[in-house]
Amino acid sequence: MTRHSDTPRHIVATPADADAVLRRLARDGWTLREGFALPDPAWDVAGNGLVLHGRITDPETLQLAVLAAARGAGVVAVCDPGSPLGRALADDLGRLGPLHHDDARPTEEDVIAALVPEQRALLERLAAGDTIAAAAAAEFLSLRTANRRIAEARALFGVRTTREAVLAYLRQRRR
Repeated sequence: MTRHSDTPRHIVATPADADAVLRRLARDGWTLREGFALPDPAWDVAGNGLVLHGRITDPETLQLAVLAAARGAGVVAVCDPGSPLGRALADDLGRLGPLHHDDARPTEEDVIAALVPEQRALLERLAAGDTIAAAAAAEFLSLRTANRRIAEARALFGVRTTREAVLAYLRQRRR
């Protein structure tokens, strides 16, 4: 199962947007569960890889979603971000960590901006024909770190292969 450095916290406007996010999270190995009540009596559920999802329609549901996020669960909430509930949810979840609004698919410009310098350098070297091992050595990284950085770049671009990530990077870089 792929683990992210941060627990997913998404606020989306429609159930269709939520479905897109949930499909991606399921593909990444997260366990999905409808509703925001946690089944586990243990306080910290961060290691469970659990993402709770549903519609925020009242303050009680909002409180359950925030409590679940505070206990380490991922959250995908369907709520109008401009409504009072949506703003309160964004404020509360934002205090816990990174928050994604309407995260159906980031643009390539957003992805390029989100890449760290190590990822850019590795993608540049791969585009020039280096192997991952050669690129890692040239950038003074361990092979494991290089593979992690490239895997993070693949996830950011929303692609499955390193080749696709390099091609997406080159397309954007040329603009």
